[in-house]
Amino acid sequence: YAAEWAALANGTAVRELDFHDTFLAADYSHPGDNIPPILAAAQQAGKGGRELIRGLATGYEIQVDLVRGICLHEHKIDHVAHLGPSAAAGIGTLLDLDVETIYQAIGQALHTTTATRQSRKGEISSWKAFAPAFAGKMAIEAVDRAMRGEGAPSPIWEGEDGVIAWLLSGPGHEYTVPLPAEGEEKRAILDTYTKEHSAEYQSQAPIDLARSMGERLAAEGRDLADVESIVLHTSHHTHYVIGTGSNDPQKFDPKASRETLDHSIMYIFAVALEDRSWHHERSYAPERANRPETIELWHKISTVEDPEWTRRYHSSDPNEKAFGARAVITFKDGSVVEDELAVADAHPLGARPFAREQYIEKFRTLCEGVVSREEQDRFLAAVQDLENLTDLAELNIELDEDVLAKAPTVGEGLF
Repeated sequence: YAAEWAALANGTAVRELDFHDTFLAADYSHPGDNIPPILAAAQQAGKGGRELIRGLATGYEIQVDLVRGICLHEHKIDHVAHLGPSAAAGIGTLLDLDVETIYQAIGQALHTTTATRQSRKGEISSWKAFAPAFAGKMAIEAVDRAMRGEGAPSPIWEGEDGVIAWLLSGPGHEYTVPLPAEGEEKRAILDTYTKEHSAEYQSQAPIDLARSMGERLAAEGRDLADVESIVLHTSHHTHYVIGTGSNDPQKFDPKASRETLDHSIMYIFAVALEDRSWHHERSYAPERANRPETIELWHKISTVEDPEWTRRYHSSDPNEKAFGARAVITFKDGSVVEDELAVADAHPLGARPFAREQYIEKFRTLCEGVVSREEQDRFLAAVQDLENLTDLAELNIELDEDVLAKAPTVGEGLF
């Protein structure tokens, strides 16, 4: 095994489709990014399923708690800065390391994975997927160095020239990170959300809203060519990150990268409204993005921040916390059609909450044309008995040779 390189490769693959989980609070995160590095370390060390579960529980807990307590994006720091420390902590739990070693590993991981959030602004490249994978790789290397006795910059967050003083809110500022008490259950993973659709999480409810509104308009005989404008009233985060508040012209460019389009709620809403569906590949295909009627509709869509949606976004009450929007569609004849959706259909409070059946269906959808049915069944049996697994190599999925032969290749590099 080469755990660090496995973490980089698998972490990039996990992140590429923007199709795994999310946690949103003071900042953003995709806690599933912890899985590739912690799993790679577990396989390297010959650990079993129970140890892996413990490591993942810590990784999720630390990242979710950091996201609750420290806002990075207001200082234009990428949310991956919360991932390096969480992955290092998770690996420390997995390996049952002492507190001092884990502390030093966390410090090193934060120091080497903190960067600006330009990776998800303007023309977004595949580095959006590589960035969290790189953080996972750095976390593994940090743990390895700490185990060998190497220290870290300390204190890395609150030091005189630390992260808080010069990258966040400045010297003297105090953050409160709600960590569980000693012996308290690590339950943060239960506060994360899965995605039914391959797009930024703030797009999930708007996609479902667009699908239902598309059905309604079709039933009423409405023609989308007659739309004058569409305004999405939504939260601060949605407006400024994936909406027109970002001031990114690339979000309206049909030649933009897939990574840019999955951060454009204007594009996403237009396609979902027209197709009344969403697919992780077809909805982003160049031929789909370049349809003249889609471009025309897409450019009629804008977002505005609504204080009520922002309040609900940050609410601590799970029954009112929402990541949705209200869509106001104005037609050229002056008529208006509007509707809203607070949470995605797949949300626990949504119209069709995800359960085990839906997770399995999502897995099989991603395996279409790539993984044989027999191999899918073998993996599902193994992963659903994770706590009893003694050989984590059973979680490695094998592809047929003909599938690998068709895989794209990249040019040669330095090594």
